[in-house]
Amino acid sequence: MSTSYQPFPAVVHPSLFTEFFWSGLLSCVAVFRVSSTVFEDNFDFDEKKVFDPTQFQETIVQGLNQTGSDLDAVAKFLDASGAKLDYRRYAETLFDILVAGGMLAPGGTLSDDLTRTEFCLFTAQEDLETMQAYAQVFNKLIRRYKYLEKGFEEEIKKLLLFLKGFTESERNKLAMLTGILLANGNISASILNSLYNENLVKEGVSAAFAVKLFKSWIHEKDINSVAGSLRKVGMDNRLLELFPANKRSCEHFSKYFTDAGLKELSDFARNQQAIGSRKELQKDLQEQMERGDPFKDIIASAREEMKKNNISEQTMIGIVWTSVMSYVEWNKKEELVTEQAIKHLKQYSPLLKAFTSQGASEILLLVKMQEYCYDNIHFMNSFQKIVVLLYKADVLSEEAILKWYTEAHVAKGRSVFLEQMKKFVEWLKNAEEESESEEDEAAD
Repeated sequence: MSTSYQPFPAVVHPSLFTEFFWSGLLSCVAVFRVSSTVFEDNFDFDEKKVFDPTQFQETIVQGLNQTGSDLDAVAKFLDASGAKLDYRRYAETLFDILVAGGMLAPGGTLSDDLTRTEFCLFTAQEDLETMQAYAQVFNKLIRRYKYLEKGFEEEIKKLLLFLKGFTESERNKLAMLTGILLANGNISASILNSLYNENLVKEGVSAAFAVKLFKSWIHEKDINSVAGSLRKVGMDNRLLELFPANKRSCEHFSKYFTDAGLKELSDFARNQQAIGSRKELQKDLQEQMERGDPFKDIIASAREEMKKNNISEQTMIGIVWTSVMSYVEWNKKEELVTEQAIKHLKQYSPLLKAFTSQGASEILLLVKMQEYCYDNIHFMNSFQKIVVLLYKADVLSEEAILKWYTEAHVAKGRSVFLEQMKKFVEWLKNAEEESESEEDEAAD
């Protein structure tokens, strides 16, 4: 005879059921109270550490005092502490302690708070190797906690504004560290904006700091990497601003940084200054042409700028060519653009002639013309006609044209343009031979 399963006895006395119920309920309440008490105690402890700024500061300082100068241990401590402490909320406090040993007051002095550590960047040895090790600590920390990136960059900007409040040794260490961080891509070169602070510049702090910074940056990478980072944030043309207005010249910058062992930076700044001057000159030329200024005035102004900025005639003819060709809105139809170009260049040939007194200038002009006609597809069939025009206008000599044809041309559109020029070059050679023959006959 089969029986079905029954979870409770078929018959339970009511008083027994009530006793079981209340006994179980009271046991659950007792367990809950014990668990709740333990949880609250733990939560109060963790919450105080996590959310109380004083506790946060004391925890970081205590950890750094325990790890001491062992930077590998420091990195491990910071990595583990990020899971317990609120780095996001107290990022500035964290970085202040790692750099200066305690919280920084406005201006760069340590706050009156006695919670400090002697194990920080500012008390470390002043050498590149130690600063590289510290850079690794920051690198590991930020890679582990990506949300610290912005806060760290803001911290560096703040520290640069506080430079006057630091000792020379502290500034040197910070400069070396900043250069390494820039080289590693941990921070953007935009932080250099802080160095253009008027008071820092006026007292020479910015320039002295920049020397140490760029030395460590170039040591880690090279000048090309530095140049690329500066260009990316528009700092490549602002280096002269590290000096007061009365010393803000390319000559002073070059001497200061060359004497400091940074000739490559001096050369870069000089080159950037020259590029800036050329752009400004090109802009001025175009404005003069738009106003319809007489050629003699335009030529005189250009020559004055050449002298002032030490610009060679070869450089100037390139600027003039670009200005002349940029001044016009060209027809998009190939069959019409040649006629438009001939008419335009005939008008401006005196301006081109003024800056082709040397054979090298003529060659450079021919190369510029070749590159322009290649880069602007509608001009591909115009090259030969433009060369002939400028030859007749005495802008280009037969010697320059023949040299360009045989050896001085560039790769852009070479086969097309050499083919275009073939008959004219043959004519020039024949004319030259006839001229030599006539001279020989005259001599006899």
